[in-house]
Amino acid sequence: MNFTYGKKEKLKSKKLIDQLFTEGQSVSAYPLRIIYLETSFDEEVVAKTGVSVGKRYFKKAVDRNRIKRLLREAYRLNKANYFNNITTQYAFMVLYIGKDKPSFTQIETQMNKAFKKFLNAEAEK
Repeated sequence: MNFTYGKKEKLKSKKLIDQLFTEGQSVSAYPLRIIYLETSFDEEVVAKTGVSVGKRYFKKAVDRNRIKRLLREAYRLNKANYFNNITTQYAFMVLYIGKDKPSFTQIETQMNKAFKKFLNAEAEK
C-alpha cells in the first residue's frame, strides 16, 4: 500500500456519510473519535476516509482547516500499518473532538491508538 490519499480514498458520498453516522460504530482515543462502518465500494480501495473538526471550539476556519490537514497527513503516513492485512472494505470518519490546537505528533500518536483499538474491535468479531 502506498503513501497517498487520492480521490478514490476520500469519503464524499452524502448517503454513505449519513449511513455511517446512523449505523456505524466508534472507537475513541482523545482527542480523536473514529466512526467506522463495514461496507462495499465499486473502487478497489480498502477504506474511504473523511475528516471533520467541529465549529464549537474552533470558530476560525483557518484553525479547523489546519487540524484537518494534520489529520489527513497522519492518516496518509500510517494507513499502510492499519490496512495491509484487511480484505473487507470500510468507511471511516475521523472526528477531532478536542478543545485546543494539537501538534502533529499528538495527532499521530492518538490516531495510531485509535486505529489499534479499531483493529482489536474488528478482530474480536
